[in-house]
Amino acid sequence: MKTIEEFLSDLCSLDIKLWVEENRLRCNAPQGALTPVIKAELAERKEEILAFIRKNNVTFSSHNQPIRPVPRTENLPLSFAQQRLWFIDQLQPGSNFYNLPAAFDLQGSLNVVALEKTLNEIVRRHEVLRTTFASQQGQPVQVIHPTLTLNLPVINLQELPQVEREAEVQKLLSTEASQCFKLAEIPLLRCTLLQLAQEEYVVMFTMHHIISDGWSMGILIQEVAALYEAFSQNQASPLPELPIQYADFAIWQRQWLQREVLENLLTYWKKQLGGNLPVLQLPTDYARPPIQSFRGQRKSFALSTDLTEALKTLSRHENATLFMTLLAGFKTLLHRYSNQEDILVGSPIANRNWQEIEKLIGFFVNTFAKLRGFNARRNGMNTS
Repeated sequence: MKTIEEFLSDLCSLDIKLWVEENRLRCNAPQGALTPVIKAELAERKEEILAFIRKNNVTFSSHNQPIRPVPRTENLPLSFAQQRLWFIDQLQPGSNFYNLPAAFDLQGSLNVVALEKTLNEIVRRHEVLRTTFASQQGQPVQVIHPTLTLNLPVINLQELPQVEREAEVQKLLSTEASQCFKLAEIPLLRCTLLQLAQEEYVVMFTMHHIISDGWSMGILIQEVAALYEAFSQNQASPLPELPIQYADFAIWQRQWLQREVLENLLTYWKKQLGGNLPVLQLPTDYARPPIQSFRGQRKSFALSTDLTEALKTLSRHENATLFMTLLAGFKTLLHRYSNQEDILVGSPIANRNWQEIEKLIGFFVNTFAKLRGFNARRNGMNTS
């Protein structure tokens, strides 16, 4: 059986949150993450989990206090995730490593005025889209600008032949994605509309990661759809006002992660990630460069319907999520190529297990590191 640390580590990688409330163990998990096997182990090891949390003083009591609006009268700190990106930007200013580009096809008659109004309403709703980051006495602070008006430039490509038009779209997308942001200068998002034909458009969005993440892109699309439909018909916004903003979350997080709670978490992760961590040694054509270049690429492919259903069936049979099955397959592939028995893999998690922040645009995502040895079965441990 896994140790309690390993079991809780696995739960964390699945974005499953545990906390103690009035001496009772509480749980919050994404849909489908709590398999029957995990539920059974949680029930079986409930007292052990409670003892571990109490021993390490991770009571999470303040963690479960509601996130409330705070006055904007004093300097506003960054969230821990934002501070991480701000620090990287200080080391490597002017980079585009953390640009989040996206492009969406639009078909049909487009009301450009309504679309521009839609974008500005979203900027008004979400303070983080009007936020820049300044340094005061060496420490970063959030600067929330009271207003920001975006202009939506339109680039007309209708006159180009189709082949040239497609090439120009790809060129513009690449150029837009590579343009750098300055964290101290507003805005930290850009929007451009490409018109390809009378009723065919591409809208480009680029935001810096310090104000957004993948989940936020989904919120952006949902709000654009709802607001554009209303504004194109001269109707009022159908969206309710947001009860809190990202800065409120950042302050709440700072108030929770401090003193003994923070020290215990840091001690745990220093132990988990300390020592000589393995470096993946893939048999590539060229040696690993001494200086990291960040010139990575992405390879996309689709699994067939039959294979996807077979993987889902296997996952259900093994009482695992589809993510766990695919991650195990990925690690096995790396093992076969590298012949290494210890492989460290980072998995991004949404980190939005609080209802108050589900509708917020902002930087919440986190990366969870997992290290498992392929020789661990000999010690009676699960390698997944």
